[in-house]
Amino acid sequence: MDKIKAHTQEEFKSFMSQLLETNANLGFYTDFAKCHANVNKISMRLNALNYLIGKDDIAAAVHDLWEENPQVFTTLDILIGVRTKDKKLSFNRDSEIQLIEEFFISAEGVVEFIQDTGLEKVFRNKQITNLVDYVFGVEVGLDTNARKNRSGDIMEERVASILTKANVTFRQEVYSREFSEVYQALGVDSKRFDFVVETPAKTYLMEVNFYSGGGSKLNEVARAYTELAPKVNACEGYEFVWVTDGKGWESAKGKLEEAFYTIPSIYNLTTFKPFVDTLRKKQKTSKKPTEQGCCP
Repeated sequence: MDKIKAHTQEEFKSFMSQLLETNANLGFYTDFAKCHANVNKISMRLNALNYLIGKDDIAAAVHDLWEENPQVFTTLDILIGVRTKDKKLSFNRDSEIQLIEEFFISAEGVVEFIQDTGLEKVFRNKQITNLVDYVFGVEVGLDTNARKNRSGDIMEERVASILTKANVTFRQEVYSREFSEVYQALGVDSKRFDFVVETPAKTYLMEVNFYSGGGSKLNEVARAYTELAPKVNACEGYEFVWVTDGKGWESAKGKLEEAFYTIPSIYNLTTFKPFVDTLRKKQKTSKKPTEQGCCP
């Protein structure tokens, strides 16, 4: 006999039709504070490298600067949009593969790096006038790689805002070890929930995410929550809630549908707001005064 599904096929179709293309606001695209901080860490070395700008004999200028302070050249990698910590490789002139950072251990290596990357012409022709300003632009470009992480952060901010506006008391980033029954049900590994909302009758443990693009991670997340929800819900007085959105789910529709039929409390940003209204009403039944807003 088949298990009773948490939702109907029609409800799933409606859920999919409501998924948003993006959750981005204008602050999503670039974290200027982080870019400024990254540049500020190396600004003194970049200012020293400004000595190379406009020099006709770059090799001689490199050797002069090397004699003064060889450490300034450790920032050259960012000029071509890579970071030493990423352990990037390249062929050298001897057709040997080496780490890019290894070009910076000698003046000759620095000259080879500057000449073969094309920076020599850029310096000589003054196509860059100030390396601090230039690297700030590079950092802005590299920051686009962090947008995936920010999408999740923005989703959490959106959920927190919805809860706060509804006067629902909640906590963020709460570990399962606070709830002994749930902790035992999930095993020895402590699970961190994005949000926890407590009412007199039940405690709601929430996970929140947003996916604008596809990928194997979506299947893994759906599978993990399909297994997690029944374990939490089997604990008296607890319920697992999953708030997710984004057109990325269209690429993992099968696994999401499986989760949708298993998890009673699964919402997108459209359906989450009515659920929050019920949470507010349930918290109002408490005889104890509660403090509104977020308590991270």
